Amino acid sequence: VNLNKMFWSKPCSLVLANDSPYRVEGPNYQGVQRFILKLMLFYSKQSQFIRWANVIYSRITYQVDRPAIYDVFSLEQTFKTTFSLLVLHMWLCLRRLKEEGKEGVELGQYLYEIYNHNLEVRVSKAGVNLLLIKWMKELEKIFYGNIVAYDAALGKQDELQTVIWKNVFSDDGSSQPSTAALLPVQASSHI
Repeated sequence: VNLNKMFWSKPCSLVLANDSPYRVEGPNYQGVQRFILKLMLFYSKQSQFIRWANVIYSRITYQVDRPAIYDVFSLEQTFKTTFSLLVLHMWLCLRRLKEEGKEGVELGQYLYEIYNHNLEVRVSKAGVNLLLIKWMKELEKIFYGNIVAYDAALGKQDELQTVIWKNVFSDDGSSQPSTAALLPVQASSHI
């Protein structure tokens, strides 16, 4: 994989084509069905936000769970690495939703709740059944610590690279990437 070609190419639109299999359209029921669903609050703001948050989160997990991301960035597919990539993707989405104002922040809260539930399932699948609450609290601290670090480094390319290196790539706790690891870190920090 040529990282230079892949990550430093001209940006393109992220808008999904109308015929894309990843495009999600809300159901458009008519007549009695619509009336009944409206009575059941299917079209309420909360219900719509929950559906939208599920779609966003499924796209996040699609990216994080794909083997290609680990191959391209030469990452080992471990719980720590997957968690780190999940946090990075969540940060990107929450940051973008925050720019949408009050409704974006509200949608972000639903997205965070879905993330928390999914993380709990992932921790259980990783074999941690005892002390689950303690693990979840620790992972929540790491999540918020990473989010604060990403926010602080935003707009400062060298700092963002360092933060991404420490949170995603570094296995040995080193604070700076080696020359060999610098290219994937630079590529991932061009967000």
